[in-house]
Amino acid sequence: MLKTLIDLGFACRVIRGGVIAATMIAGLVWSGMQVARADPFLDEIVEFTGEILYFEHKVPALVIGVVRNGETSIHGFGERAGAGSKAPDRDTLLRIGSITKAFTGQVLAHLAAENRVRLTQSLTKSWPDLAVDAKADVGHIRLIDLATHSGGLPREVPHEPGSEQDPFAPITVQTFADWLKKEPLLFKPGTSVLYSNFGFDLLAMGLSKATNQPYPELLKQYITTPLGMKDTVFSLTKEQKQRLMQGHGFAGEPLPDVPTGEVIVGAGGLYSTPNDLMRWMQWHLDRFAESGAEARLLDHSLYLMRDGLETVSGMDESGHMDAMGLAWVAMMPEGDRPFILQKAGGLQGTFSYIAFAPTRGVAVFIAINQFNFAASMAMAKVANELIATLAPR
Repeated sequence: MLKTLIDLGFACRVIRGGVIAATMIAGLVWSGMQVARADPFLDEIVEFTGEILYFEHKVPALVIGVVRNGETSIHGFGERAGAGSKAPDRDTLLRIGSITKAFTGQVLAHLAAENRVRLTQSLTKSWPDLAVDAKADVGHIRLIDLATHSGGLPREVPHEPGSEQDPFAPITVQTFADWLKKEPLLFKPGTSVLYSNFGFDLLAMGLSKATNQPYPELLKQYITTPLGMKDTVFSLTKEQKQRLMQGHGFAGEPLPDVPTGEVIVGAGGLYSTPNDLMRWMQWHLDRFAESGAEARLLDHSLYLMRDGLETVSGMDESGHMDAMGLAWVAMMPEGDRPFILQKAGGLQGTFSYIAFAPTRGVAVFIAINQFNFAASMAMAKVANELIATLAPR
């Protein structure tokens, strides 16, 4: 049995308190290249970090993944889908929530690199109907404003409540258009930052209109297919549902896995796995690769500095925002920690966080399957500190 597990790339064992942990030292294939297995030193650090965080916050399950200089280490703790289930592993599906926004920003970068859109073009250039009878000054909203949360839009578009099993059903394209017709923008685009799910869903729709392609097809074309991210999707197959990590509410109650529909694709609809996210991070860290170089440069660039903004709201929960990239929150070097780009997500009982140091070859991903704000904030802090440990200045 142990030999079988080792052959599969897993080493499972019982750790303190009888809790099962799955340790994955993954040889990932990315862009035709073999990503090296973690060396024992890296693996020891990553496992211990995840273990302490898991025991400290007593969440049902936790998974942590790290890439450093092409080497990967992934560890899971707890029970991913209730009593008696195994720990999350590299192939566990989970809701990544607002980390989806970073994918939307990257799609924008690819389209801009190919001159299919311009970062500074207005949303209404390809979607003129949006401005008809609009009270909001939609014509002044640029794609870059939507990608940096500076479009003057609220966090959520007001809508009727949905059912428990389909809470997002009332959010439609018409819901967005109706708000723009009735309400003025909250501030002049580009002058302040207010975290906006509404804005990123509009961005995905705008990119779809500009290219005459459904947004999920753009995501496949530019990111998931080239990088072999077969489990990064908006809806799950029957087989994928068997690998899904169960989300939990604030009181520990299991939450249903609900659809996000065809509208909420830019802000938070994606599922993914630690395996796929490590592939994605390797693309971001391979900064001298010729393939995708222009898009990578645009995606890692900073477009709004905090000290040039009138107001900043909703951006500091996972660390102080110093600047905004395309969905990425930029944090300038501090102490031993190098410059990082980061993004957090939360949806249906799962909190997740991803951060990377683009010039230092290190990325960290952590997810927990319970709505627990203390654990979520600690998770981000631990990830940022782990980057400082693995790539000190």
